[in-house]
Amino acid sequence: MRVEESLLHKKRAVDRELDELLSRENSSLFQAMRYAVFPGGKRFRPLLMLSCGECFHVSQNLLLPFASAIELIHNYSLIHDDLPSMDNDDLRRGKPSCHKAFGEDIALLAGDSLLTLAFEVLAQAPLPRALYPQKEQVIREISQAAGARGMIGGQYLDITLTPEKLSEEALDELILRKTGSLIIVSVRAAAIVAKASPSQLEAISEYGKNIGLAFQIRDDIMDSTEEGNGVALSRPNYVSCSGIQESKKRLRRLVASAIGALDRARLESRELRYLARKLQELGRESKNA
Repeated sequence: MRVEESLLHKKRAVDRELDELLSRENSSLFQAMRYAVFPGGKRFRPLLMLSCGECFHVSQNLLLPFASAIELIHNYSLIHDDLPSMDNDDLRRGKPSCHKAFGEDIALLAGDSLLTLAFEVLAQAPLPRALYPQKEQVIREISQAAGARGMIGGQYLDITLTPEKLSEEALDELILRKTGSLIIVSVRAAAIVAKASPSQLEAISEYGKNIGLAFQIRDDIMDSTEEGNGVALSRPNYVSCSGIQESKKRLRRLVASAIGALDRARLESRELRYLARKLQELGRESKNA
């Protein structure tokens, strides 16, 4: 099977899982939750998790609850990011943002509900008893990745980092927390469930770190291209710090480093390599994953 077809099968499996989770009720709140999740982006983080699981010979069914929970957390963060008090974005994935479609009050509650549902899904994930210690570790790491030491901490830096403090080091910290934390934990979770060796876990974490940085730098490159067409940027941007050409060079280096981490650990995965290389494509269809 071609790698694109294999990833499409995984994406459809995630969508089916999410559809089932969000079809429990038909209230306005659940409608807002579904609106934020469907139609989704590329399901990049769940695909990373399922592809990593396949690399370690873990059943897709075992990982689907974890992959779906990660996507619920990601989409909750997008709802809140778009709110007037944050990025104040009217559009998301080509349609009105959740708060534009349902109002700020319901959008706020929809985001809260997606986050809470994610941890319900994690707690109920049906792993064998022998993997309970791994399940506990995964839930702990996802909690940290989504919280003040991870994604939310990165969002805080995003709104408080002043121009005079802008540097490559500061931006790397921001990116690794706001964007990178969920990406890193997506691959780590699969490796933990697989009981990967310490060296394998270190390698897959290095892959995730490089992918997290590359993902955001690619978005910053595309956002800066839009800025040249009249779209203003109100948040720290890697291109505004390092320039467009250096940003493109760093993007290529990060992708190469991610693949190199897999090679050094002898982790064979066409999909993980494919997902890394796709980040070098700068078409608009690649955004909002």
